[in-house]
Amino acid sequence: MRVLRRGDAGEDVAEIRSMLGSLGLLRTEGEQDGRTLFDHNVERAVRGFQQRRGLITDGVVGPATYQVLRGATFHLGSRPLAYLFSSPVHGDDVFALQDRLTELGYDAGRPDGLFGAKTEQALRNFQRDYGLTVDGICGPATVRALRQLSPRARGGRPVFLREQEQVRQAGPRLRGKRIVIDPGHGGVDHGIVVSGVREAGLAWDLARRLEGRMKATGMEALISRGPDQGPSEAERATFANDASADLFLSLHCDRNQSPHAQGVATFHFGNGYGTTSTVGELLAGFIQRELAARTGLLDCRTHAKTWEILRLTRCPAVRIEIGYLTNANDRAWLSDPAFRDVVAEGILVAVKRLYLLGEGDQPTGTFTFADVLAHELAKAE
Repeated sequence: MRVLRRGDAGEDVAEIRSMLGSLGLLRTEGEQDGRTLFDHNVERAVRGFQQRRGLITDGVVGPATYQVLRGATFHLGSRPLAYLFSSPVHGDDVFALQDRLTELGYDAGRPDGLFGAKTEQALRNFQRDYGLTVDGICGPATVRALRQLSPRARGGRPVFLREQEQVRQAGPRLRGKRIVIDPGHGGVDHGIVVSGVREAGLAWDLARRLEGRMKATGMEALISRGPDQGPSEAERATFANDASADLFLSLHCDRNQSPHAQGVATFHFGNGYGTTSTVGELLAGFIQRELAARTGLLDCRTHAKTWEILRLTRCPAVRIEIGYLTNANDRAWLSDPAFRDVVAEGILVAVKRLYLLGEGDQPTGTFTFADVLAHELAKAE
């Protein structure tokens, strides 16, 4: 699909208006001449939808926004649901199915609105237990059964409680932990480029510095791309999933039309409706506090998003936006290799804090790489 923004017109704009109207975000009654125009009201409605759904709030309908917007028009029972490997089904109806199966005690995986293999297996188990045709398809009979049954428990977040338990059982040592480091962009995609400074190059350099420190502690650090490669977000997530990663760290820089915008921010999976990766949120908080304390970058806090890189990665994932290349001070800091060393150390310490679970911890900004190594050696003895 073409990217749609204010000023565009046509049948595809009419579809966007219709979907926004069906969600109660745009008044469409009595429309005549303006029904195919992407005007100010449409842009405002799109921004509101994006903000609610954890998307980039730019008022532009690109592939990501269109997919989520179209998915929001479906409710459980409005269409058959099945696992399609080549073209996975996505939508609010899938989210409702995952949520319902989880309430009934079936592990459908992360409630992300994407009908994957784990959701299909949970659905098949449900169908088998309740005497339905075991075909992995959520059709009318399955929907009726789901609505008739009372859940075994309500509330809580069992999927993410499992995440927390996995971290607890993994123990405080870093040795053996498998981390995927994801330097953003790459290949022909240089990311943000300002005054000759390229985001992709900075991310690659930082990834290598972080990789070296992690390997020194005994961790298994994997980089998601080569220096001249630029995989898609879905491909990066697949790399982490295939590697059975324990954590996923995506490294980026930010930009803004205003040269005064500055600082560091971290992002974790969350859909704005109470579904949040508990461990991802915890790790994002540790990283945010460490980098803000160590670097002098403005603290732009942590945020829940539904970006593909966070939603499709099965393990806890965090995306870090380290400074604004459009800000002269942030750009100067990021161009300094010594500063990137400080950032790498801060991220490593944050990962260590996650696995320590508060035991033998130190104040934010004071834990050093040497302290981490000493702790690993002491545990080994």
